[in-house]
Amino acid sequence: MPAKTHYLGGQLLLDGGNLRGSFFHRTVVLICQHDAEGAFGLVLNRASSHSAGDVIVADLPDRVKELPLFVGGPVQPSAMSYLHSDDYLPETNVMPNLNLGHSLDDLITIGDSYSPTQRLRVFAGYAGWSPGQLEDEMRRQSWLTHPASLDLIFHTEPEKLWQVILAQKGWRYRLLADSPEDLSVN
Repeated sequence: MPAKTHYLGGQLLLDGGNLRGSFFHRTVVLICQHDAEGAFGLVLNRASSHSAGDVIVADLPDRVKELPLFVGGPVQPSAMSYLHSDDYLPETNVMPNLNLGHSLDDLITIGDSYSPTQRLRVFAGYAGWSPGQLEDEMRRQSWLTHPASLDLIFHTEPEKLWQVILAQKGWRYRLLADSPEDLSVN
């Protein structure tokens, strides 16, 4: 009897030190969707040098124009996605109170609305895996997993996210988090 596949939607994937030299070196990826058809994720800790208004050609609300644009992954760099959170979202597709969207019209509607607990992050590109590819990478121990939380996604400084999560995982991973980017200077 084959083992039951464990899908990782709503989980974080972290470079566990095995992805040096790749796009995913020291990244944290939120797995937004994962099923038998493959997986879709967004890199949370790779900010671009642009704001959303610099890249998205539309009449965006000022609040959305000013948001930093994140590089969601190496696949389709011109594709836009966003993560939207609020204290109460009745329908979500990633995890409780977190929704993934791709519609420009919906992004504008969200930007025009106001809620003191609303959070929004905009991405260009995404991380994608074909059927079975992510499962194979997990078997090869390419990634570490960690439970996703709204606090980690929206309230932890993106440039420190990888190190913060590794430090939470214990002493062994703290050593990895504290290692220099270039091991030749060690």
